[in-house]
Amino acid sequence: MGKNRHEELGLSDEQVLDMYRTMLLARKIDERMWLLNRAGKIPFVISCQGQEAAQVGASFALDREKDYTAPYYRDMGVVLAFGMTTTELFLSGFAKAEDPNSGGRQMPGHFGQKKNRILTGSSPVTTQLPHAVGVALAGKMEKKDFVSFVTLGEGSSNQGDFHEGLNFAGVHKLPVITMVENNKYAISVPLERQVASETVADRAKSYGMPGYQVNGNDPLEVFKVVKEARERAVNGEGPTLVEAVTNRLTAHSSDDDHTAYRDKKEIEEMKKNDCVLLFSEYLKENGVLTDEKEEELKKELDAEINKATDYAENAQYAPAEDALKYVYAEEGGE
Repeated sequence: MGKNRHEELGLSDEQVLDMYRTMLLARKIDERMWLLNRAGKIPFVISCQGQEAAQVGASFALDREKDYTAPYYRDMGVVLAFGMTTTELFLSGFAKAEDPNSGGRQMPGHFGQKKNRILTGSSPVTTQLPHAVGVALAGKMEKKDFVSFVTLGEGSSNQGDFHEGLNFAGVHKLPVITMVENNKYAISVPLERQVASETVADRAKSYGMPGYQVNGNDPLEVFKVVKEARERAVNGEGPTLVEAVTNRLTAHSSDDDHTAYRDKKEIEEMKKNDCVLLFSEYLKENGVLTDEKEEELKKELDAEINKATDYAENAQYAPAEDALKYVYAEEGGE
């Protein structure tokens, strides 16, 4: 009997189950966030649904003990894989003092956690790309063997920061992996109105680096290309641009109505290619997962999410004066 796909990539059954668990956890946290938003309990959701395979597949190809990540706002799968907890994500959603990202002062999706090497993101899109390039430059100067991994949407690939970051990375052969999660919409603007080149990956050549377009609904395909990119980076061969073609199953955010610019048929078609369902099918076909095991896992995750929701909802808000914390220097006063 020949090896199955994950074994060929050097992944054990336990590792692919862990990948699936992380994908499913991201999905279930996101679904709960929407319910809380619609119930008027949390103010805002910006969703990862449909993009979990790309996020988790890429993260598992990295060294999560030493690599740095600069995620974009949809990257719940990335931050969970890098060590952020379910409770911490709900503390962010409820804007509580214990939120590790910002102490409850930033919108959800602005991830940042020093201990897990998650670089803080800001509201203007794509600013994380030059930051990730800067971290890669620091690593190269200090002769460390970590890489930095940065993600963004395809709409963001039209910003100046994209050009400046990738150009600098290419010129200096820096160990940075850039993954564009191409969900085909920048809020409501479709891909063909954003990108003139045939693919986003095509742009890599002009920055002096390889570019790969992959099926972002398949975590194993994303894992393979990111693992190879990491090997090149630590061998001093420079940066890589990866374009993971994926689907955004929800509206852009909880403030958007995507039925205004996508027809029902398109949304139904996307749901048939739901990456979480497709990976579950793959694992069952290869004897890694059974219906019973999956039910157990769902119950376990539901319990984890219920506990985290309750904790975060009842946690303390930050005092009002904390709004100025870390904004102005506090020493030197009376």
